[in-house]
Amino acid sequence: MNVVVGMFARALIAFLALPGMVAFAVPALIVNASGTRSEMAMATSLLFALGSLALLACVREFYIAGKGTLAPWAPPVHLVTSGLYRVTRNPMYVAVLLILLAWLMLSPTAGIAMYTLCVAVAFHLRVVLGEEPWLKRTFGNAWAAYSASVPRWLWPIRP
Repeated sequence: MNVVVGMFARALIAFLALPGMVAFAVPALIVNASGTRSEMAMATSLLFALGSLALLACVREFYIAGKGTLAPWAPPVHLVTSGLYRVTRNPMYVAVLLILLAWLMLSPTAGIAMYTLCVAVAFHLRVVLGEEPWLKRTFGNAWAAYSASVPRWLWPIRP
C-alpha cells in the first residue's frame, strides 16, 4: 500500500511540477501581465478542457499501463501504447500545446505567442534528441514496431 501511495505522490508532484508549470503557471503570468480577450471564451474553454483531460488521461496511462510517472526520475517501466498513445506517440506534449493555444486565444500577444512557439520547439527537440533514443535503447523491438505504426505528432494521420 505504501508503494502505491508513494508512486501516486510522485506522479502528482511530477504533474504539478512539469506540465503544470509549462501549461498553466507560466502562461498565467504572461497573460495576467497583458490582459485577456473574452470573445473567444467558448473555444478557449473547449481547448483548456480538451488539453487538460488529455493530459490527465496520459498521466493515468503512465501510472496504470506504464507503472511509472511522467517524471524523468520515475519513468514508466513498460512501453505505454494504450489510450491516447494509440493516436500519437506524444499525447502529453500535444495536450500541453492545446492548453497553450487556449492561452494564446485568450490573450493573443507576442509574449504568449513566443512562449508557445519556444515550448513547441523545445518539445520537439526533447522528443527527437532525448526521449526517442532512450525509448529505442530501453524497449528495442517493441519501440521500433510502435514508432513505425504511430505518428510522432498528430500528422500524418495513419489508418
